[in-house]
Amino acid sequence: MDLGSLEITGGVPLHGEICIQGSKNAVLPILAACILGEGVCIIENCPQIRDVADTLEIMRYLGCRVQCAGKTVQIDASRVDAFEIGGEEAGRIRSSVLFLGALLGRMKKAVLPLPGGCAIGERPIDQHIAALRQLGARFYLEEKITADAVNLRGGRVCLSIPSVGATENAILASVLAPAETLIEHAAREPEVDELCGFLVKRGAQISRTAEGDIRILGGNKLGPARYRMKPDRIVAGTCLLAAVATRGTVAIRDFPCRELEALTEVLRDMGVSVVCGENRIEISAGRPLCAVPYLETAPYPGFPTDLQSPLTAVLCRARGESRICETIFENRFRIVPELQKMGAKIRIDGRCAVIKGLPALTPAKLAAPDLRGGAALVIAALQANGTSVIRNTEYIERGYEDICRDLRLLGAKIRQVV
Repeated sequence: MDLGSLEITGGVPLHGEICIQGSKNAVLPILAACILGEGVCIIENCPQIRDVADTLEIMRYLGCRVQCAGKTVQIDASRVDAFEIGGEEAGRIRSSVLFLGALLGRMKKAVLPLPGGCAIGERPIDQHIAALRQLGARFYLEEKITADAVNLRGGRVCLSIPSVGATENAILASVLAPAETLIEHAAREPEVDELCGFLVKRGAQISRTAEGDIRILGGNKLGPARYRMKPDRIVAGTCLLAAVATRGTVAIRDFPCRELEALTEVLRDMGVSVVCGENRIEISAGRPLCAVPYLETAPYPGFPTDLQSPLTAVLCRARGESRICETIFENRFRIVPELQKMGAKIRIDGRCAVIKGLPALTPAKLAAPDLRGGAALVIAALQANGTSVIRNTEYIERGYEDICRDLRLLGAKIRQVV
């Protein structure tokens, strides 16, 4: 159901300084991890987004007591007594699959429907299932995912690809299991390390090897913890790309620049001035932008798939021809027809988008196809001379606390309309 639209008058360069909300992709597995162990967990700087609200509803459904006060969430999982998640709850959010590992670790059983979320590709969960099977879980797959882990025990988990979700599920399942677990070919995303940091604060023994594998000495009881979420690197990247698109100058404070090195390298190649400090990024994009001859998405530390759509929107006005290849989610180019409504010259060649830059985009009535595609359309509208309207803002609200507030702080003409 469409809950409203965004009205954006573009052509205004963004300027200013901003702080970034807590990380969506880190907080969701951390919330799932709260059902492991004893005591109350307090999560600070928790982003106030739709995906968090849906996750907390799942936790209440399982028996957690949840209290929210602004950006602080308090979770008491002492009364968790359920191991099945209903279809309505799971269907709204892809990350419901993370409760698979957490429930197997806590309850030794788990039942949940196939997870929902954005329609950006198949996103099969076979990697999750394969990882958990290596720890002793048994699966019965029909209309639901049904699993038991009576014989759950630490061991060697070898991932065929460095899947973030599969890595997180293996961590969640193994942290209470007896014996040592070694997750080989583990995902290296900062969000995975943040999950590990939260569990360590609760008493888990987790470390990275020199090769990047994750070693877990399972069986320790987990206690209460207070944890503050780090800033969201995808939201930070979105703000930087919005500034670049409008030829503005924007600084992000209290953010580790190293987490966006793949993006800042591309921006420098495009002719953007980038200044990185230990906890600050500042960009200035007053000059015409150069095209990106070839770029493909890749697991961290490669270019993030979640920033591919926003970058595509920026390249619609870069001089020359750009080629962006999506190697992770095959449906990331669902925004292309919407960008073409604005006059963008884009053609799809297999899993690549070929973008011929234009001097300007024209305003249009648009519909967000998914979370990151919605953010990309906001960026496109910010650089069009005139007023655009974007429907389906509920997608954007899944990952951005208040995109209108943040962009208005930088001078954008954007407002929510019903």
